[in-house]
Amino acid sequence: MGIQGMELCAMAVVVLLFIAVLKQFGILEPISMEDSSDGELELSTVRHQPEGLDQLQAQTKFTKKELQSLYRGFKNECPTGLVDEDTFKLIYAQFFPQGDATTYAHFLFNAFDADGNGAIHFEDFVVGLSILLRGTVHEKLKWAFNLYDINKDGYITKEEMLAIMKSIYDMMGRHTYPILREDAPAEHVERFFQKMDRNQDGVVTIEEFLETCQKDENIMSSMQLFENVI
Repeated sequence: MGIQGMELCAMAVVVLLFIAVLKQFGILEPISMEDSSDGELELSTVRHQPEGLDQLQAQTKFTKKELQSLYRGFKNECPTGLVDEDTFKLIYAQFFPQGDATTYAHFLFNAFDADGNGAIHFEDFVVGLSILLRGTVHEKLKWAFNLYDINKDGYITKEEMLAIMKSIYDMMGRHTYPILREDAPAEHVERFFQKMDRNQDGVVTIEEFLETCQKDENIMSSMQLFENVI
């Protein structure tokens, strides 16, 4: 895996890896024209019942058929209708056996667990996925900022960004090319802050993050990679 520009396009790496996992485990299955058109989600075999289809359609940019397809995939992998963090980590461990995906899975789980209750419901899943795949650039960047802002205090610190970068490298293991030096994550974080921390106060605010990203062609191109996944 090439690492040029990774400090600028980390959100693309993070999300595309997530989407690859979803496809591998059948959660993002192709939309079939034979999907049921009764307008209701099947709820009989799960313990957590999601919100109504009309409400989810209003909250997301998915059609009813897309929501039905996503729900079937979600239910197949998560029969209870909930995903806890241990399950999330297990899925990533299977997909990235050459590395340690534990920390990355933890950060991504927290980004999708919008209410912080320790479980990802189908609603959490599709609302987050809608932003990543169908949202505006502004919405996608705000989601990425939330991922990097680990303690949710409204700022990205060097320590938080370093933790995210290390988690990506740990997950990919030693099968990267060129082989990463031990200090590579820290170097990427320094370059990230040189671009993002406009007032050089040691933290990146949402305003600095949005302004810098929207002026960077590499990041804007990475946002387009999320489109037309399903």
